[in-house]
Amino acid sequence: MKKKLNIAIIFSEFNKPIVENLVIGSEVALSEIKNPKIKITKYQVPGAFELPLLMKHLCSSKVKKPDGVIALGCIIKGDTAHFEYVALPVSINLQNISVEYKMPLGFGVLTCYTSEQAYERSLLDEQNIKNNKGYESAKVVFEMIKTLKN
Repeated sequence: MKKKLNIAIIFSEFNKPIVENLVIGSEVALSEIKNPKIKITKYQVPGAFELPLLMKHLCSSKVKKPDGVIALGCIIKGDTAHFEYVALPVSINLQNISVEYKMPLGFGVLTCYTSEQAYERSLLDEQNIKNNKGYESAKVVFEMIKTLKN
C-alpha cells in the first residue's frame, strides 16, 4: 500500500448534530490507523440526496480523486413519503458509483425511523464509539482499500 492515503469524507448538512458526530467518529477511526498516513479531505453538501453527485465528481476527477470515500448523512422518516424518495436513491447511487469507479466506500448514511435511533448510532463516548456509524464506515473503507490493493 502506498505511503499516504487520501480519504474523502463527504457529508450532509441536514440533521447537522447527528452528522457532525458521524464525521467525528470517522476521524477518530482514521486516527487509529498508524500506517499508512492518511490525509482527510472533507466536503459538505446540503442534504443526503446530493451525496452521490459529489461522490461521482470526486471519483471522476483527475486531480482530487481519493483512495476511498466515506459518505455520511442522516435521513429520518417523517410523516410523508420523502424518506423513501431520498433513502433508496442515495443508497443505490452511492453503491453504483462505488462499483463503477472501483472506489472503496464507507456507507454511513443513517436511515432511521426516529431521531432517537439516529442519536444512538452517532454516540461519541468511549463505550459507544465503535457503534458510531461514522467510525464503522471509516474502518470499512480502510479495509476495502487494503483488500483492493492486495
